[in-house]
Amino acid sequence: MMHRPKLRSKRLAAILAVVTLGYSLINPITWADDAEDKGYDIAARSDRTDTGFGDSEVTAVMTLTNAAGATSTREMYFKTLERENEQVGDKSLTVFVTPRDVQGTALLSHAKILEPDDQWLFLPALKRVKRISSANKSGPFVGSEFAFEDFTSTELNKYKYKYIGEETVDGMTMDVVERFPLYENSGYTRQVAYVDQDVYQVRKIEFYDRKDSLLKTLSLEDYREYDGIWRTHKLVMTNHQTNKSTTLSYGDYTFGTGLSDNDFDKGVLKRIR
Repeated sequence: MMHRPKLRSKRLAAILAVVTLGYSLINPITWADDAEDKGYDIAARSDRTDTGFGDSEVTAVMTLTNAAGATSTREMYFKTLERENEQVGDKSLTVFVTPRDVQGTALLSHAKILEPDDQWLFLPALKRVKRISSANKSGPFVGSEFAFEDFTSTELNKYKYKYIGEETVDGMTMDVVERFPLYENSGYTRQVAYVDQDVYQVRKIEFYDRKDSLLKTLSLEDYREYDGIWRTHKLVMTNHQTNKSTTLSYGDYTFGTGLSDNDFDKGVLKRIR
């Protein structure tokens, strides 16, 4: 009789262990969920360091490098109008200034979240505005290694996220996060983003095509801070399947220039000089 309490306590402990194991197997808060939550949190923290700039303008030089190493350059400028609401995408305008064969070519983008982005391309030689269909957004933008979908804002809620781990790149500790496009007709099955743990900026993105093969890598370099807003001043997109690359080198950004929705109306494309 003296040993029964000990026996009962052992049996109770065993029952509790089985119940706990069973609960952990059916509990929806799994390791996968934790990885998704952490991935989203990292992406959100990075994205939100960029909010509050209002609008911006910047000039850039695009350098195209073919597989043989030959290069050609184009001058261009960008205008962006921020939408701080995370359920509404930013608006942007990209205009080529030189050389003459692409002068006046312009891309207007109204980023969406789960719906296809609205994009219009103005071709001065044809003197007409062409709407980019949702099925063609994975195509190359004006012969570069950037796709049309790469030229819209990377909106936080366009993706599902998964935290992979940490990695050291160029002496910086990075959080590595997979992101899976939720919007229709993306040319990518997934992307792998490397976010530094210091100022929370994306330093590298790997793009995987629809066959889930590594297609391109984007390096984001030369970050500078403008009153708490960080901007990269050099983007290098390398295509691993064609051995071509495109580099965008930015000048200094100007913020608070007074841009409005009227500056991003489709009608402005035909008035560009």
